[in-house]
Amino acid sequence: MQTLTIDFICSLDGYGAAEGWPGLWGMGGPEYFEWLGTAPDKDYPILMGATTYRLMSAFAAAGEEGVDVLDRIPKYVFSATLPDPLAWANSILVREDAVTFLRRLKEESDRPLRTLGSVSLCRSLLNAGLVDRYRVVLFPVITGATGEDRIFDGYPDVRLDLVTSRTFDGRLQLLEYVPTVLDGPPGR
Repeated sequence: MQTLTIDFICSLDGYGAAEGWPGLWGMGGPEYFEWLGTAPDKDYPILMGATTYRLMSAFAAAGEEGVDVLDRIPKYVFSATLPDPLAWANSILVREDAVTFLRRLKEESDRPLRTLGSVSLCRSLLNAGLVDRYRVVLFPVITGATGEDRIFDGYPDVRLDLVTSRTFDGRLQLLEYVPTVLDGPPGR
């Protein structure tokens, strides 16, 4: 059975983006970009929802730097509203329930799987117990006034056991965990 890694970038206060800020909060650096290009999972199939697909495929169509590497990677897109066929290369539209589909895909895939953004998709996969790793790159900003896309709202209680950490460019923190969904606070 293959593994699934949830991947997020976020501000220290848990936002995935912020109004008026540049991409990566203007803090992407050479070490981080090198890691993105050489990480062992850079070619793993990607799972995403319709909102993330619309955003990322628009970046790809516009020739946004760095997005072209995703063109050749298989992308499973969960949506009831996107038209079939999808325009972005190697994108597969999935209309069935994401949890049901992923259970089968983890058995059939020849490679591990990962997500790209897709907050609600990731939440449902975590709730279903299908997530093997949870990886976050924390950017050292607090965007309380301008933050958008709160990542952890609606999540269950989750214990995270740290398995990897790394600092990029003296400021970005990569934290990778094994998640355990809890029924509630421990000791209750």
